[in-house]
Amino acid sequence: MTNKEVMEHIKGGLIVSCQALENEPLYRPEGGVMPLMAKAAQMGGAKGIRANTVRDITQIKEIVKLPVIGIIKKEYPRSRIYITTTMKEADELVDAGVDILAFDGTETTRPDGAMPADFIKEIKDKYPDQLLMADIARVEEAQICADAGVDFVGTTLFGYTPETQGHDSLNLQLIKELVANVSCNVIAEGHVHYPEQARKCLECGAYAVVVGGAITRPMEITARFVSEMRKFSLSR
Repeated sequence: MTNKEVMEHIKGGLIVSCQALENEPLYRPEGGVMPLMAKAAQMGGAKGIRANTVRDITQIKEIVKLPVIGIIKKEYPRSRIYITTTMKEADELVDAGVDILAFDGTETTRPDGAMPADFIKEIKDKYPDQLLMADIARVEEAQICADAGVDFVGTTLFGYTPETQGHDSLNLQLIKELVANVSCNVIAEGHVHYPEQARKCLECGAYAVVVGGAITRPMEITARFVSEMRKFSLSR
């Protein structure tokens, strides 16, 4: 797909995040599980996939004909950023053929001291035709990334940064503020557990909605059911 076709395809649609970290039951060193998740998502009507690691991205693209938002999660010393932290990961994602390259766009320095705008410039200078998505937590961060030239900002990191820690529910007001104040497309991601919430994100102006744990992480889904049912047991 061309960039224009990718953007038209995902507009107003559901993007399913298909990820499994090493400590999760669906993780397999050889892979193979996430492509099946992605295929199920495609059959269910998803318009895109978000995936982690070159292995999963490559395997998914072999069997699913949907735009892929790609990331690489990797921890670096002296940096709290772990979503596509350096150009090394950016290079690997471009080589893997991701349609949209996503990265941490919060206002935090990278291991080499670069701020988000610096990192965006570095990527755009090397890959001027690559669609970019900045994962942010606050409006100010989104504005910086949008001004630097990203195509999308996502609410992915709301609740996961020091400034927003403790917020673990969907923030529709943040989506509205981003739509009103940011000069690029806004993708709602994070804390979307129910279909009605995904619809409300679109009503607030989101370009598309990413859902992960509510669809592809059965351990998390089970835990939410158990937690709610325990409230009844405790009230008796």
